[in-house]
Amino acid sequence: MATQLKKNRSVIIQLICFGILTLPACRTENPSTPTGGADMRFDIKLGRKTIHVRLACAEKERQQGLMNVKSMPENEGMIFLGRKAEQQGFWMKNTLIPLDIGYFTGDGILREIHPMYPRNTDPVRSRRNDIRYALEMNQGWFRKNGLVPGMKLDLEDLEAALKTRGKNPRQWMQ
Repeated sequence: MATQLKKNRSVIIQLICFGILTLPACRTENPSTPTGGADMRFDIKLGRKTIHVRLACAEKERQQGLMNVKSMPENEGMIFLGRKAEQQGFWMKNTLIPLDIGYFTGDGILREIHPMYPRNTDPVRSRRNDIRYALEMNQGWFRKNGLVPGMKLDLEDLEAALKTRGKNPRQWMQ
């Protein structure tokens, strides 16, 4: 009986050690980077630049946006998709980093870029009333990358991202 107990204890200790040693391999490189569902990142071209974005489709995702994000990698952002073309407005409640917002019409053309400031609850509204998509990136990103109104968002990339998310692109695109 004592010999069996020693064997069982040895096996348990080995399993615990194995678990501790392999645990870091199960983590993502950046534990704060979400890896599934609404938090999936997609590569989408804007002009000649490829960006890595999350899609905000559902109302809850649109409301949450980039709230409480403490930093964002250089070429990452979030695209907010509207079900119809209209004037858009976004605020920065509980948003901790300065952002720029680009407003796009349904044809994927960048029409406006506006700066947004942390925790500011005044809406930053589009001037146009035919905006379908909004892209939030780190403040200064559009200027730094030479992206100006008239540049085009690759709608085929956006359609593929929506399909991957399990969304019907017809609900979100022209």
